[in-house]
Amino acid sequence: MRYNKLGRTGLFVSEICLGTMTFGGSGEDMWAKIGQLGQDEADALVRAAVEGGVNFIDTADVYAGGRSEEITGQAIRNLGLKRDEIVVASKGFGATGEGPNARGASRYHLIDACKASLKRLQLDHIDLYQIHGFDPVTPIEETLRALDTLVQHGHVRYIGVSNWAAWQITKALGISERLGLHRFASLQAYYTLVGRELEREIAPMLLSEEVGLMVWSPLAGGFLSGKYSAGDPADGRRTQFDFPPVEPQRGDAVIAALRPIAESRGVSIARIALAWLLHQRAVTSVIVGAKRPDQLADNLAAADIDLTAEELAALDDASALAREYPGWMFERQGELQRRLLAQRR
Repeated sequence: MRYNKLGRTGLFVSEICLGTMTFGGSGEDMWAKIGQLGQDEADALVRAAVEGGVNFIDTADVYAGGRSEEITGQAIRNLGLKRDEIVVASKGFGATGEGPNARGASRYHLIDACKASLKRLQLDHIDLYQIHGFDPVTPIEETLRALDTLVQHGHVRYIGVSNWAAWQITKALGISERLGLHRFASLQAYYTLVGRELEREIAPMLLSEEVGLMVWSPLAGGFLSGKYSAGDPADGRRTQFDFPPVEPQRGDAVIAALRPIAESRGVSIARIALAWLLHQRAVTSVIVGAKRPDQLADNLAAADIDLTAEELAALDDASALAREYPGWMFERQGELQRRLLAQRR
């Protein structure tokens, strides 16, 4: 397991992060379709992750209506994990009540949401507190000032964002610099071999502005396990919750490229798909969720896979995005400068 710096901070996090969306679901709601792990099962997964070198755990206040945070916090206590050896990330933004102000990125909601998360987690601080989505109503400055208050009061150590566009993040970074507020350390976003749209605008911005990238749903909701293209999805999550969306023809082409690489190495298709992500320069940490210890063990083993240049090229070719303006113009106009730079090496 390798440990990467989170953005421009001095915080190091494991390149694989344990996601807890499978903790606590019940009944017939969306969260139950994702996972229904109880405390004992969650304890076992957290223990296996930590023993595998993971020091990073991600949750959110909306996962299973807060139950995921409760189970995660209790697991940390049950296992006797040292607080200074584990990095806990959570998120606020989603609806936590019925009222119009029980959601969003306003100061009104975020301050209360963070304190409620701390109570459920049984912690005195959250290491990385993230805004779970973009609020089109609340001014970004208000959100940033609220987050800065949480840092100043010791409730939060670092701040991040999830599911924002490149221009929104860049605008927020500019406001933080102008006002002397704490800046976003990370973005949590969707990125897979069957969903590389992030590479158009977001990934270059992250590298330029030194913002870390945490990848959610790195197997595209299980699609990159390979079982769906094989025609046997009977026990799969995507049969009940088809998310994230995958274009079938593109997805099948990616699986066809993954399969021979996995077979030649004697490992799962999922492991190769995760390994590809770990080879991407913009990626800081890949969030993996699991329902069983064997699934988690297979995911963690992706950290040991070093893909060859030929294997990476085959996967890149199969999953390449369609050319799009202004990208193709940047490529054309920057050709001379890239050649000059290559000569210096």
